Amino acid sequence: MAPQVRTAIEILKQIADDRGVPRNIRRVATEAIEILMDNKMSTGLRAATVISKLDEVSTDPNMPLFARTKIWQVTSLLEQVKD
Repeated sequence: MAPQVRTAIEILKQIADDRGVPRNIRRVATEAIEILMDNKMSTGLRAATVISKLDEVSTDPNMPLFARTKIWQVTSLLEQVKD
């Protein structure tokens, strides 16, 4: 597993475990972790799928600023992942 993916999973776990983050955003973070850990897809495809999911939720007006920053950080990490 690429180091960027490992770091992204750790950040997503922080979001998923934070009760100050709305439930729908925590759910997307949990789904993103599951996708990143699914070895049936290539690493690049997993990263692209998660970036797409996070992009959808990053515009949620109810998202706390710190969570949005973490999501942008994860997106930036995953954009570096190639097959």
